[in-house]
Amino acid sequence: MAPIVVLGSGLAGYSAIRELRKLDRDLPVTLLSRDGGDYYSKPMLSNALAQRKDAAGLVLVPAAEMAEQLGIELRAHCEASSIDATNKCLQTAQGELRYSRLLLALGADAIRIPLQGDAANCVMSVNDHGDYARFRAALHGKKRIAIMGGGLIGCEFANDLASAGHAVSVIDPGPYPLASLMPEQAGSRLLVPLAALGVDWYFNTSVGSVDAAASGYTLTLANGVSLHADLVLSAVGLRPRIALAREAGLAANRGVAVDARLRSSDPDIYALGDCAEIEGRVLPFVLPIMHAARALARTLAGEETQAVFPAMPVVVKTPAHPVAVLPVARDAAGSWQTLASGDGIKMAFVDEAGRMSGFVLTGQYAGERSEMTKRVGMSLAG
Repeated sequence: MAPIVVLGSGLAGYSAIRELRKLDRDLPVTLLSRDGGDYYSKPMLSNALAQRKDAAGLVLVPAAEMAEQLGIELRAHCEASSIDATNKCLQTAQGELRYSRLLLALGADAIRIPLQGDAANCVMSVNDHGDYARFRAALHGKKRIAIMGGGLIGCEFANDLASAGHAVSVIDPGPYPLASLMPEQAGSRLLVPLAALGVDWYFNTSVGSVDAAASGYTLTLANGVSLHADLVLSAVGLRPRIALAREAGLAANRGVAVDARLRSSDPDIYALGDCAEIEGRVLPFVLPIMHAARALARTLAGEETQAVFPAMPVVVKTPAHPVAVLPVARDAAGSWQTLASGDGIKMAFVDEAGRMSGFVLTGQYAGERSEMTKRVGMSLAG
């Protein structure tokens, strides 16, 4: 029998296989990895300095050991160039490979915004283990770091780098940190604690050009301000990898379009993780991936199962001012209400029916996420 083939050795790919092996040890599985296939925790890339770990130290299980534990064939440094869905066949860097069912766990690419300047191609991004190894090598001996992007990843890197003694400048077109996740009353709470570590903030502007200087780089911002940096890191977001799926004729929007069973428009092809759009939603965080992987494993083992997602708060790794947030859609009907304020803020998003459908907790309140999660869907008065 042709194997189940998994494209991608990140959290999504390995989680699906691990959950499948809890149900069936005998189904043949082949994993294709564009890199070496080592297992590591991607969320730990943005706080590795605080953990005193270099790139090598972030590897939790080497590829060969993962393959042995899971009973799979692992093809490292092997990408698929095309999918022949009619004949259930992949063209790969290591030849043709047939599949019985195919899981796309391809992840996402770092967004690269167009920049002017003779050093625009020197801007770095960290989206995987290899990127982080190159970043750490480049970081050696550098003092001032510029970060493009004040969202979750940008803030986490800013906290990690500043805590390690680097001077950090964060540039973001939004009006305050984490603007896509929470209201200004909460996001602005990060400004002073991170500034105390050595973070300078530049909001409502963006980087226009990056030019080589006698030492490091000169950044010219859209508002005319010039900054000096020894290293420039872009953290402006991710774009799901959907080209392979589209070329194969699969439905794709922001991500590969799948239903609640993670099944694409082809009944034998599934998608999971950062590359997937599950019933119209892209859910890139760890907890949704884990829940979806368990459901998908049951489906692959023969028991059709829909992924069900409970309330899943996101923890932002900014120890200078901790944050936990259960985001709501940008067009959600309702309003944010402040429940408490002190060394941090506690806020709830209340929908038109008076029920709490989201929350944000910062500072002293960040540890209350379990209690707040239990109250989701309830009236605040209840």
